[in-house]
Amino acid sequence: MVPIGEDADVASVVAEAVGITAPGGPEVLRVVQREVRDPGPGEVRIAVGAAAVNPTDIGLRTAGVEGVDPPWTPGMDAAGLVESVGSGVRRLAVGERVMAAVSPRRPEGGAQAELIVVPAASVVPVPAGASIAEAATLPMNGLTALLGLELLNLTAGATLAVTGGAGLLASYVIPLAKQRGVHVLADANESDAGLVRSFGADAVLPRGEGFADALRDRLPLGADGVFDTAVLGRSVLRGIRTDGAIAVVRSWDGGAAERGIRVEQVWVRTVLERTDWLDELRAQAGHGRLQLRVAAELPADRAAEAHRLTGAGGLRGRALIVF
Repeated sequence: MVPIGEDADVASVVAEAVGITAPGGPEVLRVVQREVRDPGPGEVRIAVGAAAVNPTDIGLRTAGVEGVDPPWTPGMDAAGLVESVGSGVRRLAVGERVMAAVSPRRPEGGAQAELIVVPAASVVPVPAGASIAEAATLPMNGLTALLGLELLNLTAGATLAVTGGAGLLASYVIPLAKQRGVHVLADANESDAGLVRSFGADAVLPRGEGFADALRDRLPLGADGVFDTAVLGRSVLRGIRTDGAIAVVRSWDGGAAERGIRVEQVWVRTVLERTDWLDELRAQAGHGRLQLRVAAELPADRAAEAHRLTGAGGLRGRALIVF
């Protein structure tokens, strides 16, 4: 990091970041230099130790950010040390280990940068016993899990089916649903069945095209809800009861579902400043109820490799960009 304003108490600096130079494949990723401003009122500046690479980053790389000139910096999860705080920030202190949820669609970019400025409301201390790298896997996916569960609005004793049971998002959805008294069924390959049970799933069903039929075999009336982390879409609707609900991430065709089933689209960008939810995630992880899984740690100049790993699927955890 290179200081810009030498006379300032908290100097603006130039810092390294992952940059998307144009819409395209992993080859468009470069290490770029970005000016990072001072934190304003209610904001903190974080020296990032690790930032997660998620499927949403692949979408950003493919399409870019409308209305913002490249290079674009991806990333919605960061963890590191508080480098400075803006006026009015009392809850967080310089030098504290923290994790943050970040919007990559703002002009200053997302989490995959050496130094970032974010609202203090989007930042909480890392979970007890967690490393910086582990904490970087939690904020965005944890908030997605909590938002989807809120939208599904299942009560204790209800049944929830989770697709993509071995994936990171599902690994948070399952125990958080169990904490709410919900009975959870999830899909998995035979080799991952034990892993998915370790998240708290009450039953593990075969993954693939037969998942909805397997649900109906187990629950003749269908599940009360589905959290579709695997983006299977309409193929799982027949596994849901009449007037049930499905929570979908990343995409939906926009049409109505059958038999009165509610389609709840999960837009995590709407809850990035839910400090109370971030604190809940921190507590659950600190008590060992959420498994924080790191699949790979790569420097910024190997961001293309991290994107290829993520795009290939099958990771048991998240690839991280580390600084």
